[in-house]
Amino acid sequence: MAESFSKRRTKNRSTKLFRRSKRNKVPLLSVEALHHLHIFIFVLAVVHVTFSVLTVVFGGARIRQWKHWEDSIAKQNYETDRVLKPKVTHVHQHDFIRDRFAGFGKDSALAGWLLSFFKQFYGSVTKSDYVTLRYGFIMTHCRSNPKFNFHKYMIRALEDDFKQVVGISWYLWVFVVIFLLLNINGWHTYFWIAFIPVILLLAVGTKLEHVITQLAHEVAEKHAAIEGDLVVKPSDDHFWFHRPRVVLFLIHFILFQNAFEIAFFFWIWVTYGFDSCIMGQVRYIVPRLIIGAFIQVLCSYSTLPLYAIVTQMGTHFKRAIFNEHLQQNIVGWAQKAKKRKGLKADGQPGQGSSHESSSAGIQLESILPRRASAPGVSTSVPKDDGTN
Repeated sequence: MAESFSKRRTKNRSTKLFRRSKRNKVPLLSVEALHHLHIFIFVLAVVHVTFSVLTVVFGGARIRQWKHWEDSIAKQNYETDRVLKPKVTHVHQHDFIRDRFAGFGKDSALAGWLLSFFKQFYGSVTKSDYVTLRYGFIMTHCRSNPKFNFHKYMIRALEDDFKQVVGISWYLWVFVVIFLLLNINGWHTYFWIAFIPVILLLAVGTKLEHVITQLAHEVAEKHAAIEGDLVVKPSDDHFWFHRPRVVLFLIHFILFQNAFEIAFFFWIWVTYGFDSCIMGQVRYIVPRLIIGAFIQVLCSYSTLPLYAIVTQMGTHFKRAIFNEHLQQNIVGWAQKAKKRKGLKADGQPGQGSSHESSSAGIQLESILPRRASAPGVSTSVPKDDGTN
């Protein structure tokens, strides 16, 4: 009984201390404000997912228009006379070189960047671009399989990448918090912040176009004529920080920021009304909506298709080069090889597999959760039998 009385007295004392600490203080957010914040987070998530899906759907539709290019190349590969006939390519007469190297921008770096900037608005990827980049990828990563279906691989890689884009990462929430802290009366933060995604989007599109231009310059400056088809050399050196995935990070941020702008507009409109002081003046609202629509259209029409093909021009390929069934088989084989290597290290007999095959299995296991490396790929990539 004495123990229960002591506990009750301690509890009463802690309650008094808690109430005393609450005096002359107010909560950071009221219950009503917290409720509105929950609604806004829900609206933001819905708008972001919707915009991301629309971008992938419309951008993917444009990428699928390239399938007839892939089909025409596959048809040519089955023409024996054409394949066996010796061929000499005059580099400076090639359509890819004439479009990307000759003429305006050939001798000026600034002019080349300007050309890349405007190129993203019209004919961002031509047939000569697709054929040349495709051939460069195949000759670098799967030389033994010239009939590799590059278009299917590109679609699978894009689907894998955009599983990440649909989510909302922690750094995006940090940006939202910073934005809300900078939302000071008279600064018109909502208006000026709308220019961030459009500037980034134009920079990303320009960079992707310039990567194709750099590939053309490398070939044109080294060769006048070559035996066989024109081959470009993929490399991470063409990308920002030597990391092609930086482009995906920027596209993720652009789509989220655009969704944030639109979601915030509709949330204020529905919650407080169009004439609310929080909404702001009309001359600041209309440009934000126009910029949001422009970003959505340009990202779907140009930037996403450019990303899909140009990021394949890195040093490494992606695990989407293997279909899902083959990925599982390779992982299983690599794990068995790793176990056999462990048994050999313990002095137990193996199953007749060499040390080299075990090492190769471990290397293949390591590329599947991440990205793959070029060495030895020609023996790993399956023949195109319709499953690729």
